[in-house]
Amino acid sequence: MNRLQSELQRLYLLAPADAALAAGDAPQTRTMVLELARPADWEALSRVWRGVQADLELPAPGIAVSGTDGLQLWFSLQDAVSTARAAAFLAHLRSRYLPGVAPARLRAMPSATEPAWQAPPVPAPQAATENWSAFVAPDLAPVFADTPWLDIEPGAEGQADVLARLKCIKPAELAQAMQRLQPPDAPPPEVTAPSAQRSEGADVDPRRFLQQVLNDETVALALRITAAAALLR
Repeated sequence: MNRLQSELQRLYLLAPADAALAAGDAPQTRTMVLELARPADWEALSRVWRGVQADLELPAPGIAVSGTDGLQLWFSLQDAVSTARAAAFLAHLRSRYLPGVAPARLRAMPSATEPAWQAPPVPAPQAATENWSAFVAPDLAPVFADTPWLDIEPGAEGQADVLARLKCIKPAELAQAMQRLQPPDAPPPEVTAPSAQRSEGADVDPRRFLQQVLNDETVALALRITAAAALLR
């Protein structure tokens, strides 16, 4: 395994345990991709790149040229989450930072509205052209607004150097960001434990209870986020 492969593994690929869970349970992911295309407007997409750092206190996402017509932000998660949770995070980013952008210009992976779209691997050659997708440094992103591709194969060492600067989003950081992304007029979360998990008068192990709340898809999202943060203390 070369340096580039090691960095891609570190940032974006499921660990064996996560892959086994995804195969037998709800789909899981460590990778979230947001693409803006037609045109690849870095001025607009940079609002997301800057906002997640300044407003949400998250690590900077990777920046990639798609090799065709778009610029992409690649978010790395330290621990895998359900694709539904990842899709909700990206949807919140779109609503906050790109409200005026036409939906047809935006793609997300994962996505509740376009579940079939999968971001092609980066770096990679593009079919029917001699262009390549590639990860790029932040100061070079504006250069690719009109031509979001490389016309030669990017060097593996250079790509590894770009990725080596990136950090994964920790579970507590994601939970905090999701809470901050909730609309201000969102109704307060129900403080009701999952009915199927409770028993009157029974002793409840606190960590087990929090894990049950976290795993129960019927519980309000804000309450599950609070449970996740409590488990990480």
